Amino acid sequence: QVQLAQSGGGLVQAGDSLRLSCVASGRTFINDRVDWYRQAPGKEREFVAGIWWRGGENFYTAAVQGRFTASRDTAKNSAYLQMDSLKPEDTAIYYCTVTDHGRDIWGTGTQVTVSS
Repeated sequence: QVQLAQSGGGLVQAGDSLRLSCVASGRTFINDRVDWYRQAPGKEREFVAGIWWRGGENFYTAAVQGRFTASRDTAKNSAYLQMDSLKPEDTAIYYCTVTDHGRDIWGTGTQVTVSS
């Protein structure tokens, strides 16, 4: 079974950058899509970004377009979310997720806090 281990969150100031990592174990990704979601206190979990494993095509929600970059390292079976020009409204727990045999697998989550 696929497991996703996350790291890279932290407390930063507005305008700073962070890079989140999502390391997959259990099988090698081939035709998968890895998505990033976030959940702020008192809010629903929302889609942030996604990347197709095979071709590397990525896509984003409008709120982060131009500031966040999703990437992957196929040799390391790992996905990344580079977050630049962070804003206080980016504060949330960030999760990576992938669908494995019809089941959504979620990462452990990592807290990102952006102070103004």
